[in-house]
Order: sequence, then structure tokens, then C-alpha cells
Amino acid sequence: MTESNSAAPAGARFPGSWRPLRLGTLVGLRWLAITGQALGVLFVQFGLGYPLPLLGCLLLIGLSVGLNLWLVLRLGEAHRPSPMVATLQLAWDLSQLSALLALTGGLQNPFSLLLLAPVSVSATTLPQRSTLVLAGIAAVLASGLAVFHLDLPWRPGERLAFDRVYVIGIWVSLICGVTFIAAYTNRVAHEARQLADALAATELALSRHEQLSALDGLAAAAAHELGTPLSTIALAAREIRDEVPEGPVREDVELIMSQAARCRVILGRLRSLHDSPGDPFAAVPLGALLAEVVQPLAGRGTTISIRTDKAAGEEPVIPRSAGLLYGLGNLIENAAQFAQKAVLIEASWDRVALTITITDDGPGFPPELVTRLGEPYLTSRPRSAESGEPGGLGLGIFISKTLLERTGARLSFENEAAHGHARVRLIWPRGAFEHR
Repeated sequence: MTESNSAAPAGARFPGSWRPLRLGTLVGLRWLAITGQALGVLFVQFGLGYPLPLLGCLLLIGLSVGLNLWLVLRLGEAHRPSPMVATLQLAWDLSQLSALLALTGGLQNPFSLLLLAPVSVSATTLPQRSTLVLAGIAAVLASGLAVFHLDLPWRPGERLAFDRVYVIGIWVSLICGVTFIAAYTNRVAHEARQLADALAATELALSRHEQLSALDGLAAAAAHELGTPLSTIALAAREIRDEVPEGPVREDVELIMSQAARCRVILGRLRSLHDSPGDPFAAVPLGALLAEVVQPLAGRGTTISIRTDKAAGEEPVIPRSAGLLYGLGNLIENAAQFAQKAVLIEASWDRVALTITITDDGPGFPPELVTRLGEPYLTSRPRSAESGEPGGLGLGIFISKTLLERTGARLSFENEAAHGHARVRLIWPRGAFEHR
């Protein structure tokens, strides 16, 4: 089962705890580090005249240059790496910087503070797990630098020695900085992302409300415009029926008349998506409501069964609304179109919720579309051989889902079995109907 006219604005996928960085951002930061490292090494060697292992330092800087060029040429700056790949790149930056520091004095080098930079980038952009991994790497590397390193470059013939307590103080300050960034900064960034996600969800809700308002207007306008030609069709069909003798042609004409009458009923619903107050039949038992929805679909070659859970207590009474009737009717009609023989509608309820499931014995939802069902203009129907146009605009489930969610329902789409049998599950809280 796919969609005859599918969709409804499915929830957009919001960024969770991590928003992907562009590769260009990581590469740009690395170019900045490479420039600073190269200038610093050359200035110490030739500007200050302090000897250092220049070849080893330039080799380490060259490795970062090669990594940047390879990433840009292979993936492009617009590529967004996965959290793992981004973490590996920042781990390389930590390792390369640590190796440079090991050649130039270890923690005695004032640039050892830069070990905090990759952890800061991770804390503000990557998941907490990545930040903890990088913080652990930084702590291990800082501990190693406190013990294993060459002498700090200084005047030829002189050796600058620092008291061990001072070096331990630098190590402690780096560990505290890494811990603070990994814990506090990551937490603040996470809360900021949550706020941004909440604002995005609010904007989406407002957008969906505007779309639904526009949908109401379009439905009313379409109903108004289609009313006149539909009446003309019905009138012409009646005149033809009166002139045609009994036989197959007369039966076809009567079928046209019955379908025109059904179209008139649908257009009547579209003119107002809300029942007028004071309607004596505004609320009906759930079973009667489902029977009303199924009745126009009878006699189409598909058996549609309704099963209610009588053991669940008194049958709930549901307010009749055009949106509810249209949404349920479209989902059931969609199931009937793709069913092989039967559609089963099951209703159950308790004190907390009311649940309706619609299951057919057809091929089921395409696996690649299940997670996207409810999006507008989503359909798996093949293109028409004559026109080349898609077999449907994919708006039916979009409209149905939107209208049903307006009544308080939550919808989910799944396949009952591996070989198919599409199932739509609708769940309402009891309060959605009892307080209307």
C-alpha cells in the first residue's frame, strides 16, 4: 500500500544534540593553526635565533597541510562530515599540536594553552560523547608532555629550567580547562541548541497552521467552482437516462449519476470543515461513525470489516466533524485501493486513549517511504505512460494527517509483516473528545 493522494507535513527532522559542521569550517580552522605554527616556528628559529628541531617541526606542519589539501580535493568544502569523522580530525589536531609542543619544550611552551582549542570546538558543535573522548585525549597528551619533551628553545649555550612545581601548575590548569570546557561549555551549547530547536518547532507549527488555513480556503473555493459543472453533468445524465432503454448503457449512466451525487456530498463537506453548532447528530457512537465513513466505499470489490473492542467498556461517543470524517475516509479509501481482498478497521479504548488501526492485506508501504509518510507531494505511484506525469500528487495523506492531528490524533505508519500489509494507527487522548 502506498498513497493514492498522500501526505501531511511530517515532523521535520530537527538537529538533536549535534549540528553538522561543514568541512570548510574545520579546514579553515586548521589553515589558521598551520599559519600560526609556521610563523611561530620560523620566528623563533630565524627572528630570535633560538635553535629548535626545525625539520621535525616543518614536517609536522606539512602533514597538516597535506591533510587539508586531501580533504578539500576528495570531499569538497561543502561536505558535512559525520560526528566520528569530525572527532577524528580534531583528534589529529590535538596530536599534531602535542608533537610540536614535545619538540619545543612541552608544557613549558606558552602555546601549550592551545591544547584547549580542539576541545572547545567539539564542546560547541559535536555530541557530548565526542567531547568527552577529545577531552580524555587532551588530558593524556598533556600528562605526557609534562614528562616527555625536548628543552624549550632558548639562547645558544643557555638552558632555561623551570621548577617542577610550576610545570605541575600548568598541567593542573590545562586539566581544569579541559574539564570545564567538556562539562560546562558543552552543557551551555546543548541548551542553546535545544532552544533553537524549540523555536524551529514553533515556526513549523505556525507554518502548518497557515497551510491548513490556506487549505480550508482552497477547499471552499474548489467546492464552489466545481459545483456548477457537477450540476450540469448530473442534469445531462438524467436526460440521457430518460432517453436510453434498459441495458448496459443505462446502467453506466446511472453509475455516473450516483458518482455525481457522491461528489456533491464531498463538496458539501469541503465547503465547511466544521459542523454547525446545534446539530442533533453532531456526536455519534464510535461504531456508527466508522460505519458512516465506510458506507460510501462498499461494493468496490474489497471487504471492509469493522471490529470494536466491546470488552473495553461503554462505547465512546465521538463528535462528528467534516475534518474527522474526511481524514478517516481518505485513509480507509487508500487502504481499500491497495488491498488485495480485505481491509480491517479495529477500534479499542480505555480511560486514557482511543485507538483506531486500519490494516489492509496489500503489498504494504514501500520501506524507503515509511519514515516520510505524511510529507506533501510524496507518492510512489508510477508515472502515467501517456502523459509522463506522476500517478498522484501525494496530497491525500498530507490532508488527512493534518485534519486528524487537528482533532488531537497521533498517526503512525508501518507494515504489519515483512511481506506487506500496511497499517495506519491513530491514537486520541480521551480528553480530545470529552471536552468538546
